[in-house]
Amino acid sequence: MKTTSLKLEFDTPQFLQGLFANDRRNLSYMEQELELKTVTRDGWISFTGAEDSTLLAAKVFHDLETTQRNGLHISARDFRLAVDVARQSGEIPLNSLSTVRLVGSRNRKTVSPRTPNQLGYVKAIQENDVTFGLGPAGTGKTYLAMAVGLHMLKKRAIHRIILTRPAVEAGEALGFLPGDLKEKVAPYLRPLYDAIHDMLDPEEAQRYLDEEIIEIAPLAFMRGRTLSRSFVILDEAQNTTREQMFMALTRLGEESKLVVTGDSSQVDLKPGVRSGLHEAEHALGGIKGIAFTRFTSADIVRHPIVEHIVNAYEKYRQ
Repeated sequence: MKTTSLKLEFDTPQFLQGLFANDRRNLSYMEQELELKTVTRDGWISFTGAEDSTLLAAKVFHDLETTQRNGLHISARDFRLAVDVARQSGEIPLNSLSTVRLVGSRNRKTVSPRTPNQLGYVKAIQENDVTFGLGPAGTGKTYLAMAVGLHMLKKRAIHRIILTRPAVEAGEALGFLPGDLKEKVAPYLRPLYDAIHDMLDPEEAQRYLDEEIIEIAPLAFMRGRTLSRSFVILDEAQNTTREQMFMALTRLGEESKLVVTGDSSQVDLKPGVRSGLHEAEHALGGIKGIAFTRFTSADIVRHPIVEHIVNAYEKYRQ
């Protein structure tokens, strides 16, 4: 097989090193996946291998260069994703992800999707009234939904954000916990608070919460309400009953959006109780204005070990 070489030059050694996350192991990953050899010194990098492989490698680095110039920091995961997209002739390069920048607070970094599936999820939320984000932990289902909601709030497209999840069965266990209502439900809703404080300055976050511009409440407290000009996120939806899910879906008022997130593999309901998320998946497919995004372990953006854990469990349970 005929081999060829291709050389790329960049502004500075530091800029080039940032493209592969300052870790030579990422170049080794590309060498293995694209079947070529790389040499890098100063501000240049060269690829040697089959012509198709060297052209793919150049495509990867041009993609990463555009991404970095758009202000997105390249992580090891980003680099490997760019390689995988190029190898599989993917239609969505990494630099396309960095063009979507969701604004939370002025002093916090913007949020961008990190995988093609996440990009599709963000667009689905923006274009539909109801969006389901389904898949394993760490895929950004709730975090990205919160980022879209805050972006819309800043643009005055909505008046408030409502975050809810099935903390406990309708009022059943709340009375046995100490403290007032806020203290009773706080342990169940902690992940939602974490997302808020990650995207907003502490003072701004507290003001939104105090003025109920952002409202966090257990699902049981949504009954009887009509939510207009609101961005509603129903988190951990796999733990809703069929009745709770139907109730949540029918709360939506004018100019509102609902995002439902969940993972059907992590149902905590009592034996014999059917998940409302499972029923909704089968009942609502094909309805205009309702979109489903299904994430896989490839979309996990937490610690890299999480992806391996999820894959191992899926393999074992199958």
